[in-house]
Amino acid sequence: MVSLDHTSATSSSSVADEVDLAAEQAFRLPLRAVFVGLLVLALVGLFSASNGAAGLPVMGVVTSLLDHLPLIGVDSALSDRQVAILFQIRLPRMVIGMLVGGALGMAGGAYQGVFRNPLADPYLLGVSAGAGFGAVLALGFGLDIGWGPFDPVPAAAFVGSVVAVAASATIARGSWSSPATLLLGGVAMAALFSAAQTYALQRLSETRSREVLSWLFGNLSTSGWDQVWILGPYVVVCGTVLILHRRHLDVLRVGDDEARALGLNPARTRLLVIGAASLMTAAAVSVSGLIAFVGLVVPHIVRLLVSNSYRVIVPLSALVGAAFLAFVDVGARTLIAPSELPVGVITAFVGAPFFAFVLWRGHGSTA
Repeated sequence: MVSLDHTSATSSSSVADEVDLAAEQAFRLPLRAVFVGLLVLALVGLFSASNGAAGLPVMGVVTSLLDHLPLIGVDSALSDRQVAILFQIRLPRMVIGMLVGGALGMAGGAYQGVFRNPLADPYLLGVSAGAGFGAVLALGFGLDIGWGPFDPVPAAAFVGSVVAVAASATIARGSWSSPATLLLGGVAMAALFSAAQTYALQRLSETRSREVLSWLFGNLSTSGWDQVWILGPYVVVCGTVLILHRRHLDVLRVGDDEARALGLNPARTRLLVIGAASLMTAAAVSVSGLIAFVGLVVPHIVRLLVSNSYRVIVPLSALVGAAFLAFVDVGARTLIAPSELPVGVITAFVGAPFFAFVLWRGHGSTA
């Protein structure tokens, strides 16, 4: 018995050492990667702010931004009209795109870690179907449930998303230690809300149906900074929770029994991570509509370029996701100008082939 206990303790210690060593080795890379990510994000932001139906000179954008910083006075090369376009249209839309992209990217990395499946995405637990059903109700039947700057459609989408996730968790009967049970609960809720959404669409007029479909395909258009102040707190709070638990996702990869031996509570960790990721996704969906594949593609980009450790994947997915969606949105605004493509259509064009590539590489079975 003593020998067996000694062997078990040695095995647990060995696993702990391996996990710590892997995390330590992975942690050496992000400082350089974070710097590169921030640089790319800044360049994408400048590209996004200066491109659109009304082109703005790059140096004019830079000087105008510097002129609005405290204690810095620079003569802006932009006219009053161009300044209004920059600060009331371009910058709010760019920031919304970065917040949504960062939220979906980080949530995707967290979901892939907690479900131990690299093909998981933020919409697993019925978030998209619940949001779509809420939007259909608000647009089609005139539900007046908005609050503050939250219009009825985003408000209804947020409520629908949260209800779908809560229902998935209820079906799982609190089995947070069983990813498969939660996943099946999400599949059931997605099917139920999708059916309800389809039925509701059939009851709408053609004009109303077009409005709903336009929202479902994803849209980052905004009329000011209100949506930034709505989404920002969710991304900051929920993102902080995910970053604080990113190392726990590495521990979960060795299995629940080993995780418990290392002092981790798998059920509590899954509850916190899934709750934070789902709430952040619901908030993002409420202001942008359904933008597919960002949460799937972005963590894989980080995984392929930097590290397999979730200690790295989760925070870097925020930077890469923000840059990715802000860049894609430029294409949505300019490819068929003066008309505009739904940003979700472009992300689907990018994400679907990438999804097929991941399946072809055979990465769908392990995290």
